Amino acid sequence: MKVRDKLIYTAARLFHQQGYNSTGINQIIDEAGIAKGSFYYNFKSKEELCIAYLEFRHEHWFTKLKQYVKKHVNDTSEVLCAFDFLIFMNELENFRGCSFLNILSELNEGDEKILQVIQSHKNDLRTYFNDRINDATVGDHVYLLFESALIESQLFKDQWPIIKSKNIVQSLIN
Repeated sequence: MKVRDKLIYTAARLFHQQGYNSTGINQIIDEAGIAKGSFYYNFKSKEELCIAYLEFRHEHWFTKLKQYVKKHVNDTSEVLCAFDFLIFMNELENFRGCSFLNILSELNEGDEKILQVIQSHKNDLRTYFNDRINDATVGDHVYLLFESALIESQLFKDQWPIIKSKNIVQSLIN
């Protein structure tokens, strides 16, 4: 595995387990099993590593979403299938929640570059729904229900918020 990838995977695990602010560069370096110089060759700062992690997570998450929808969509719309994807991801990742919102909750005022990556991810998700629903208002409602279902399912460690939101969405798009 490339050093850069090893750092991103190690950071992803630690950010999830401990949080962004509680994870130090030295711990990431130690647990990745690399030299300090290798870290700084690949990343200038923890912020830059976080951005690379979030960009990786963005690609990974959207790829999995599209693969899931392609495999499971039948007489259900892609939009409703996306809610089933949340259930799948909760089971796969033990109600990890949204990596982007988890990091967002720890940002300080000066973390603008990270905030922009998070906003970009959320804008892409909003666009994903709006592209599948020809009514921007309904698309935004679906996006907001999706986001709230994700947060609430993480909070309660239960799928009911996703199921309830999916039922509401079904009534909106039918």
